[in-house]
Amino acid sequence: MRRNGQGGYSAPHTRRAERSLSTHDYDLFVIGGGSGGVRAARIAAGHGARVAIAEADRFGGTCVIRGCVPKKLLVYASRFSDEFHDAAGFGWQIGAPRFDWPTLIANKDREIARLEGLYAEGLEKAGVTLYRQRAQLSGTQAVRLADGHNVSAAHILIATGGVPRRDPEWAAHPRVIVSDDMFALPALPQRLIVVGGGYIAVEFACLMHGLGVQTTLVHRGPELLRGFDQELAAALREAMEARGIGVRLGVRPAAFASHDDRLSVRLDDGSMLEADYALLAIGREPATAGLGLDTAGVAVKAGGAIEVDAASRTSVPGIYAVGDVTDRVNLTPVAIREGHAFADTVFGGRPATVDHALIPTAVFSTPELGTVGLGEAQALAAHPRIEIYRARFRPLKATLGGSPERTLLKLIVDADTQRVLGAHMLGPDAGEMAQLLGIALRMRATKADFDATMAVHPTLAEEWVTLRGPPQRVGNA
Repeated sequence: MRRNGQGGYSAPHTRRAERSLSTHDYDLFVIGGGSGGVRAARIAAGHGARVAIAEADRFGGTCVIRGCVPKKLLVYASRFSDEFHDAAGFGWQIGAPRFDWPTLIANKDREIARLEGLYAEGLEKAGVTLYRQRAQLSGTQAVRLADGHNVSAAHILIATGGVPRRDPEWAAHPRVIVSDDMFALPALPQRLIVVGGGYIAVEFACLMHGLGVQTTLVHRGPELLRGFDQELAAALREAMEARGIGVRLGVRPAAFASHDDRLSVRLDDGSMLEADYALLAIGREPATAGLGLDTAGVAVKAGGAIEVDAASRTSVPGIYAVGDVTDRVNLTPVAIREGHAFADTVFGGRPATVDHALIPTAVFSTPELGTVGLGEAQALAAHPRIEIYRARFRPLKATLGGSPERTLLKLIVDADTQRVLGAHMLGPDAGEMAQLLGIALRMRATKADFDATMAVHPTLAEEWVTLRGPPQRVGNA
């Protein structure tokens, strides 16, 4: 492989010429075919590197196969129940709707298969060699495949992502499942217990309730969505409860008892719940088991995540890691950006690192929560004085549709500089708005910039630029 004048790689004219300049089978071997690994492989190959990637399951990883994408499809399905209900207020006469779980799952499976094919096709078109099997480190520049084949690489990237955390004590119960299992249930359950209070627990509780499942969420903490602005988290919980979702805070499961057709759960306050399944959404952990990290001497943190620096380098020269396996910010777009930065740095001659601040994100609950920047507690910890602007209102669509839900917008401003520190929303399309608000906050927009922007009327989004005082002032006088 030839170096170009900018320190990157130039594609050789022939495979023979390429191999004559390298003592390794590949310039880059990627372990893990999820979003971060696929992006790194494609970009590195585009820079002229000889790349291989190994994936034991299907290309696309958690997000495409059993995470963000199929979950969002189920979220869409669950929200039709609201649309059917609201249609009457707009003059539509609709008979009693019927929902068919097998149809939804079959259509979802077809779409996921299509996307997986596109991922693999994109890699092949970029010239990446695909190994559809498990791989592990067998040295600092060596990889052993599941079929016993050994390959060498000048650089190795670990991008194996994360897996749902399973409690070993409860794993023996067939009706105690994790998020991976939700997408392949043979039938829609009548009753579901969701254990956890993070975004995965909240999203599944909302979508399953929307599909007609009697749903109870059990969380050990005092409030849902730790790490999010707690005013928004509390407003979401209240909306969930108003919809009919049972929310039990400050308790946790103490024991499970499996029956032929149901599951009994005893909580640590002595109360009992019964359901068809209990979904454990108690967090995720890095997928590092069986990777041979010890063999290569790669350092890991206490929770099993691979230690990396800002350039995604591990403790071993030539071995890198990106995405959830590093437990930095466990979001698909972050893994993609980290994989791209790695490939540009190592093979493109364009050093790049990823800024993990000001990352917009969304919880696809119903109602939806979108957020970017600091929450109230975080802002107050970092700034002596803040101003808070709020708007609570009933969306225009609800006036005829009949929904009692109210939208909440919250803007957090540094009182001294007037820079907007955080923007948080609970309501329709909150995730879409968080994406665009992220641009404004990254550009260090001030409250005056928001005020000077003309509104688009009538929209929910116009409320962001019509928020006026007096604000709530918090902090030192």
